Amino acid sequence: MTPPRIVSLVPSITELLCDLGLSSSLVGRTGFCIHPKEVVASIPKVGGTKDVNIDKIRKLAPTHLIVNIDENEKPAVDALAEFIPHIVVTHPLVPRDNLALYQLLGNIFGAQAKALQLCQRFEEAYALLPALPELSDQTVRRKLVYCIWQDPWMTVSSATYISAMLALIGWQTWSPPDSTARYPVFRWNDEMLREIDGVLLSSEPYRFTETHVDALEKQLGLPVQLVDGEMLSWYGSRAIAGLHYLKQLV
Repeated sequence: MTPPRIVSLVPSITELLCDLGLSSSLVGRTGFCIHPKEVVASIPKVGGTKDVNIDKIRKLAPTHLIVNIDENEKPAVDALAEFIPHIVVTHPLVPRDNLALYQLLGNIFGAQAKALQLCQRFEEAYALLPALPELSDQTVRRKLVYCIWQDPWMTVSSATYISAMLALIGWQTWSPPDSTARYPVFRWNDEMLREIDGVLLSSEPYRFTETHVDALEKQLGLPVQLVDGEMLSWYGSRAIAGLHYLKQLV
């Protein structure tokens, strides 16, 4: 059987493919596909997640393209589908969707054994969550704004993977009540500040730092915490580490 030639336009899935033992089949990645660093360094970049270089991808002659509904633009995917035989579309919405994701890619690319190992590791990490100290009523009701960008300020809706991760420790995300967007723009105002208990600043895609934390705490008068965006938003194999990270947040 001819080995697959895979282009991944999803950073977390690029990492997952490497953990499934498929790095030798990866012929293209985005500039945001940075893990595992020592492995992806030799894999050609094909642009960003939303501004891919179609001509460069064509020259790589891939057999498979892996995309995500949230991260990649449909017109670009449609253009790539004209010459790439197999398009794999992913869209995990909750942490346990990772189990199906591992199995899907394992089955497609003949890495079933390693996919099963990842499933077992995920289940072990997931099983530790109920062992956390019992959540108090105050913690369960904790409502937070999870910020992914500023200028304009953007947050996440309750329908996102990030919100589902935080819900595992009883944290609820706030989003504008009049917005149906998955990643809505918002403005700070007195009404919303009365509804929330604090703010989470993600380390990605915007690179919030402790300097932002200090400034926003002074502005809002509410607790502000910097969190690791990769641990909370990356599905795939990193989700296993993400489950352990949730324990640290609590």
